[in-house]
Amino acid sequence: MTLFPGLSFAVISGLIGLSMSTELRRTDYTATCQEITAAVSPASKVYYSGECRSAQYIMDNYHWASSNFQLSTCSFEPANAQDIGIALRLLAQNQTPFAVKSGGHSVNSGFSSTPGVQIALSSFSAVVYDANDQTATIGLGLIWDDVYSELDQHGVTVVGAKTTGVGVGGIVLGGGYSYLSNQYGLSVDNVVSFELVMPNGTVASITSSSDPDLFYGLRGGFNNFGIVTTVTMKTYTQSQVWGGLISYTADQWDAFNAAMANFVSTVTDPKACVYSTTNYAAGVAVILSILFYDAPTYPDGIFNELLAIPHFVEDISTRSYSNFIQTFPANASSGPRAMFHWVPIEQFTLSMLQMVNNQTLFYGEKLSQSSGVLISYDLVPLLPSLYSHSDTPSAFPSLRDSGQGYSFIEVYYGWTDPNDDEVILQVGAESAAYMKQFAVDAGQNVSNALLYPNCAPPGTALADMYGDAVSRLHSIRSAVDPDDVMGLTGGWRF
Repeated sequence: MTLFPGLSFAVISGLIGLSMSTELRRTDYTATCQEITAAVSPASKVYYSGECRSAQYIMDNYHWASSNFQLSTCSFEPANAQDIGIALRLLAQNQTPFAVKSGGHSVNSGFSSTPGVQIALSSFSAVVYDANDQTATIGLGLIWDDVYSELDQHGVTVVGAKTTGVGVGGIVLGGGYSYLSNQYGLSVDNVVSFELVMPNGTVASITSSSDPDLFYGLRGGFNNFGIVTTVTMKTYTQSQVWGGLISYTADQWDAFNAAMANFVSTVTDPKACVYSTTNYAAGVAVILSILFYDAPTYPDGIFNELLAIPHFVEDISTRSYSNFIQTFPANASSGPRAMFHWVPIEQFTLSMLQMVNNQTLFYGEKLSQSSGVLISYDLVPLLPSLYSHSDTPSAFPSLRDSGQGYSFIEVYYGWTDPNDDEVILQVGAESAAYMKQFAVDAGQNVSNALLYPNCAPPGTALADMYGDAVSRLHSIRSAVDPDDVMGLTGGWRF
C-alpha cells in the first residue's frame, strides 16, 4: 500500500458527490431490504439509502478507493452468523445482488460494493485470545490495526497486514504478506479455522480436518464459498520491535539502491525486513522505507548502510508491534480511484532497482498529464523460504516452488477521473509486463509465477492467479454453492 505525506482526500463528501449518478443507475431492491429487516433479529440493523442517509449507511458503503464505491439500496449490519444465513436465503430467493465488506480496501470495481444489499461485517469486531491453544479468534469486521492493539495486551501477535486501515477479510481469505512472513509464512498459512455461513444459510466451522476441500478453498479463494464471519489464527509471542519509517529524496536513489541491493544479497536473518516504496506525486519523487527487526534492537550492521544515507524524515525506535504498524498510515491516501498490479521476482538486484526508479519517473510524469495523483512502486524483498512454512495446500499460493518467486513489486496508481480508467489500467499492465520481462531476461525463474489475487487488476484470468488449482476450485464451488448464490456478489468468481 502507499502513502505520500500530506496527501489526503475528503472521502465522505466525495461519497455524497458521487450519489446522483449512482442513484440514476440503480434498480430498486428495496423489497429485499424490507424482507431482511423483517426476518432478522432486532440486534441486526438495516440502513436505507435516500435523501437523508445516515452516517452509518455512509460508513457501511465507504471504500478506501472510490473505484470500488457504489451506493447500495440498503446496508445490512448483521449481528450474528444466523442472521447472515437468513439474509443469504432471501437474497438468493429474490436474485438480489449483494456485496460483503470487511475493511473496504479492495480497489476493483464491484468487488465489495453493490447497487443491491451491502453487507457490512462491522459487528464482528471481537478479538478473543486463547492462551492455552495459543490462538486468537478474530472478527472479520476489524482492521488489522485493532487486532494488533488488542493482542499487544497479551504479548502476542498474528500474521496480518503490513499497513494501516486494511481489513481482516481480504488478507485471511486472499493470502497475506507480512513483516513476519519470513518467520511464519503468509496469513493463510496461520489459519486454524473459519466460521463460515454457507450459501444455503447454514453455519459451519471449517478446519483442515472437518472439511479439507473448503479449508483449502477459503485460504486464498475469498468469498466464493460463503461468508466468513470469524477466523481463528495461530498466535506468536511478540516482544517490542525495532523499526519505523525513513524517507529519502530522489537525489539519494543511487545510494539507496546500492544499500538495498546489499541488504537483500547479504541479510538472511528472518527477523529482518525492509518494505520500500518509490512514489511520485505533484511532480515530486521520494522513497519511503520501513525498516523492521523483530526484537527491541537489531544486530549491528544489518541496517547501517540504509541509516547512513541522508534522509528528510526518520521515525524509528523500539516500540510495540501495533505502534510500529502505525508508522506507515497507508489509509491516509484514501479517496482516489485506484489499481494494483503485482510482479513476482526472486531478488532485487541493483539493475532491477534502477529499473523501478525509471518506471516511477516515466509513468509518474506520464500519468500526471491526466488525472493521476499518486503512483507508487512498492518493493518487498523476502527470503526463499517464504512458502515453506505450511504443509497444508491452499488455493493461493497454489504454487510453492521456486518458480513462484519470493519477493515482489506491488504497483499502485491513484487517479481521480473515471474517464481515465481504461488508459490507466492499460498503462499499469504495460509497466507490470515490462518489469516481469526484465526479471525473466535477467535469469530469474518467474515466467510462470502466479499473481497475488489481492493485487491483481480487473480482468485478470483466474489461471494467472490460481494456475492448475482453478479446476479444483470450480469443483469445490459447485459442490458448496450449486445454486450460484455467491454469483450475486462481486470478486474473483470460480
